[in-house]
Amino acid sequence: MSSSLYRNGVIHSSSDPFAEAVLVADGVITWLGADDTAAGLVATVDEVVDLDGALVAPAFVDAHAHLLETGLALEGLDLSAAAGIHSLAGALSALAAAARAARAGGASGPLLGHGWDERTWPEGRAPTIQELDLAAGGAPVYLARVDVHSAVVSSSFAAVAGLAGLAGWTADGGVLGEAHHAAREAARDVDQPRREGLYRQALARAAAHGIASVHEHSAPFIDTRAGLLELLALTTDPAAALPHVVAYRGELCTTVDDAREILAALPGLTGIGGDLNVDGSLGSRTAALRSPYSDLPARHAHAGSLYLTADQIAAHLVAVTRAGVQAGFHVIGDRAMDEFLAGLQLAVEEVGAGPIRGAGHRVEHAEMIDAPTLAALVLLGVRLSVQPAFDAAWGGPDGMYAARLGAGRGAALNPLADLAAAGVPMAFGSDSPVTPFDPWAGVGAAVTLHEADQRISARAAFRAHTRGGWRLAGLDHTGAGEIRLGAPAHLAVWRAEQLVVQAADGRVSAWSTDARAGTPLLPEVGPDAVPPRCLRTVRDGVVVHDALD
Repeated sequence: MSSSLYRNGVIHSSSDPFAEAVLVADGVITWLGADDTAAGLVATVDEVVDLDGALVAPAFVDAHAHLLETGLALEGLDLSAAAGIHSLAGALSALAAAARAARAGGASGPLLGHGWDERTWPEGRAPTIQELDLAAGGAPVYLARVDVHSAVVSSSFAAVAGLAGLAGWTADGGVLGEAHHAAREAARDVDQPRREGLYRQALARAAAHGIASVHEHSAPFIDTRAGLLELLALTTDPAAALPHVVAYRGELCTTVDDAREILAALPGLTGIGGDLNVDGSLGSRTAALRSPYSDLPARHAHAGSLYLTADQIAAHLVAVTRAGVQAGFHVIGDRAMDEFLAGLQLAVEEVGAGPIRGAGHRVEHAEMIDAPTLAALVLLGVRLSVQPAFDAAWGGPDGMYAARLGAGRGAALNPLADLAAAGVPMAFGSDSPVTPFDPWAGVGAAVTLHEADQRISARAAFRAHTRGGWRLAGLDHTGAGEIRLGAPAHLAVWRAEQLVVQAADGRVSAWSTDARAGTPLLPEVGPDAVPPRCLRTVRDGVVVHDALD
């Protein structure tokens, strides 16, 4: 048995709001309390960590991520504004430099890039296939748009991947739908040693941001079954010192035998779904809407794409419910949500409301939710995995949502306060690499949502990004996501500039929200706040990230 005593800090615990120290033994929280009491435990433990006033809080859970794609993005060419790319010309220049470096280094394989957003460039358009060919000197190139629902490719990449003629292929090198799925598969065709290295890079990045568990949303065009098995083998044992992985596989089932075959092939799978797409994305104009996109001329007007029908959704829900695991669907547009709800109702008619409600099926993203939709989701126990960072990136009167949908529809997206008030089980994620692993930014985005009446408290946002992730995976009964006796020790240690408000009697509470009683709140969050720095991340008592001095 190994043990660690964290003392002289602030412990974020609802069971002991004034705790200053916590003891972890054999992966479990075995004591918490005052620092003067902790002094008597020092001689009995293997490790003593002087927190020097730092915060110990439940570690974050990222409820929607793609680890192979995240690893590739970390190694690839970043064409986002955050990387200093503010124009098409700048993107092509960066691509040319990357191609020269690849040739000089003898690198093989396609040049992969991500994060570009033509809407923010003065040219207002994507690169063309001719421009990619010229910039890369004929090398194969795949550049994913920021939402990873469309991309542009070079001639040589298109030839190798067999993209010409597939649905969604355009002569200027743009790929959507089927053509994009084929392009993604080609871009992610890596050997086992490199695949493992990419997983480890992505998991290390998550751990460095205080994330102890990641919900991996795998699908045939994102990763292979063999890759998901490898990822689970890497992460199942906490002793591997990697974050915990909750695994979902997005393969459509028609019968319960289909579902059982997938479960037999992928032991340890939590659910069948996740990135099982009912529609696409708003940025690529493939999210299915009730009325057309607002930023297209009338002659090109369209309302996105439905990838699944209500009958297909119902069959999948029935099959997976009978197999005893969660189903999950990617749903963004309001028309796609209508189709999902129609399928959900058909499934209820076949197996009954009780089994559907008890299964805790998931919807990923769920950005467009009106009152009738919300009522239906609550009635049938649907759980939502949402990404507040999307609003920070694309919300507001000048953002992508308003551009694609018009100001009125754009302002109605991501109604977090309505979801919280209705009691919808909700967890936060990043959809990495669409937005990076940065859970405090996610909490801050929820607190400072562009629509003020849909903001939620920092406490509610923090819980959605910690305990909420365990709840969506059906693991909250273990106590995960809380610091209390007997709970698994999934912890993160943070250094924050602004942490607490102190009471008149000098006591400091890390949980209460009544500042008059001396309530310390969470670290200050928001666009102007200095982000907390992660000093250590712990999964089941095992250190998975360490930056302690």
